[in-house]
Amino acid sequence: MRARALAPTLALVAAGCLASKQDVALLQSEMQSVRDATVRSDSARRLQVDQVLAQVMRSNDSVRALSARLAKLQADVANDHYEMGRQILQIQELSGQSQRRLQELRASLEERSQAAAQPVPGDTARGAAAAGPGPGQLFQSSLDQLRRGSIGVARSGFEELLKSYPNSEDAPEAMIYIAETYAAERNQVAADSVYGLVVQRYPKSPKAATALYKRALVLKSAGQNAAARAALEQVVREFPRSDEASLAREQLRTLAK
Repeated sequence: MRARALAPTLALVAAGCLASKQDVALLQSEMQSVRDATVRSDSARRLQVDQVLAQVMRSNDSVRALSARLAKLQADVANDHYEMGRQILQIQELSGQSQRRLQELRASLEERSQAAAQPVPGDTARGAAAAGPGPGQLFQSSLDQLRRGSIGVARSGFEELLKSYPNSEDAPEAMIYIAETYAAERNQVAADSVYGLVVQRYPKSPKAATALYKRALVLKSAGQNAAARAALEQVVREFPRSDEASLAREQLRTLAK
């Protein structure tokens, strides 16, 4: 009788236990699903991170390659500028040698002309014509004195040339050498002034570009960079096809640093 009365209660307890096991199984299944989803999410995130890192590494490699190419290009450009400047200087030296040879020939011709015009007794006009050296002789003798280190004597000879033959084709270069004699004596003010006179008196002469460029170097050596830059820019502007213009552009790049 008692067992029969407890039967419903035992059935309810059994049902309760069965329901709890099902709930636990369901909970465990849901937790496993969550863990699986988390693992998949983590895997996807790691894949994304790996892809981003790979892209960053490729970008860094590209930047390094571009930097290397840029450095090589800059080195090539610097070498090209140096080589161009060196070639210009070589051309200038060759041109200078030719110019000196022409000056020597002119001086020789003047000397022979004077020898042929030696005065004869009673011929005063012919004697007057042969009285003094010509511009070529004055230039050459003054240049010889300068090469020997006789700066003052050389300057006097060049000044005599300018006084006697102001329109001679040697006059602009004679004035440049006068400026160089002052520069050799460290009289930068006088050198700068004479270089300026070359440009002022002989603006159409090729030597005007030379004088202006040399004046810029004098100003630069004196620390007057603004005035030096203005002179270099004038060389480029007024004598764009001259050798001095190419050298002036190089100097302007130096001043800009």
